[in-house]
Amino acid sequence: MRTVYLDHNATTPVIPEVLQAMLPYFTDIYGNASSIYSKGREAKSALEDCRNKCAELLGCSPSEIFFTSGGTESDNYAIKGVAFANRKKGRHVITSPIEHHAVIRSCEFLQKEGFDVTYLPVTSEGLVDPDELRKAIRIDTTIISIMYANNETGIIQDLKSLTDIAREAGVYFHTDAVQSTGKIPYKIPELGCDLLSISAHKLYGPKGVGIAYVKSGTKIQPWNQGGGHERGRRAGTENLAGIAGLTKALEIAGRDMEKEAAKLKAMSTRFYNLIMERIPDIRLNGSFENRVPNTLNISFKAIEGESMILSLDMKGVMVSSGSACTSGATEPSHVLMAMKVPADLVHGSLRFSFGRVNTEDDVDYAIEILEKEVKRLRSISPLYAQSGN
Repeated sequence: MRTVYLDHNATTPVIPEVLQAMLPYFTDIYGNASSIYSKGREAKSALEDCRNKCAELLGCSPSEIFFTSGGTESDNYAIKGVAFANRKKGRHVITSPIEHHAVIRSCEFLQKEGFDVTYLPVTSEGLVDPDELRKAIRIDTTIISIMYANNETGIIQDLKSLTDIAREAGVYFHTDAVQSTGKIPYKIPELGCDLLSISAHKLYGPKGVGIAYVKSGTKIQPWNQGGGHERGRRAGTENLAGIAGLTKALEIAGRDMEKEAAKLKAMSTRFYNLIMERIPDIRLNGSFENRVPNTLNISFKAIEGESMILSLDMKGVMVSSGSACTSGATEPSHVLMAMKVPADLVHGSLRFSFGRVNTEDDVDYAIEILEKEVKRLRSISPLYAQSGN
């Protein structure tokens, strides 16, 4: 059976160039970077070469790059580490209700520890209003965490307008850049943030490795205890093979971004136009223009997202209803609910996220299957019949 993978926001395949960059670190350069003998020094040199390259690609200093196990750990470290390190100044944190669960759960943890968390409202387009942020900042606010691009909708925040406000108020600003890295060009200094999270497996690198960017001078405490790895900031032997893969993935993303972004934008645009032509009663969630080029979040009237996912999967088309980290749950999308999408349309939402391996033939096949399955499910839906269709 033909398969079409349209869930690249959940994870991406490791591409051959990345795999080749990783292989030597499984068999040849396998030393522990903390060891002082030759194999350890060899590994340490490779580790620092990767750090230097990542810093160059991101536009920051190597001393500001810390390797982690991925986006979730980076988010936890940034938010909890800053909150606890600065709790004598204050115990107020600001975030939004559309964040990845790694951020939301970190904030909920802080609430249980006596911190006060403000969740900023978002517009129907999924954007944080800078004026709302300005009004929410208090004298005891220590950190703000607002994501760069949303994992479910692909909507991009005007981050600089938010970081400028944080800087004026003397408040640390963290952004989860997991879904924007590799999809849209940026250099960290241009964003104005103090902390930033990246995950390799969202940009054709391996799972289990990421970056926590921490601006020099940021007051932050380590969040896991152990050895003195990563200059005492993050305990645990560095995953050198993974870090090599992450570095190569970042390099390739920068090299190919213009070409890939144009291709993915054209592909997702054509896909959306075909849906509009062939399937009635649909809604695009969020602005069509202000999004990463590969992502569409579309609601189908009188359709259950879970039923649609399973139906499409049986025909070889793989999509999701939101964040893969929570897709096992039956709760409605917290992102779409925060955007005030009607509840019935929230339950009927699907996320389509294209990738570098997709082709125009994939678009045609996916549309063909999608049209058939929507018709079939609506034909047996009492909700669709009741709506007069």
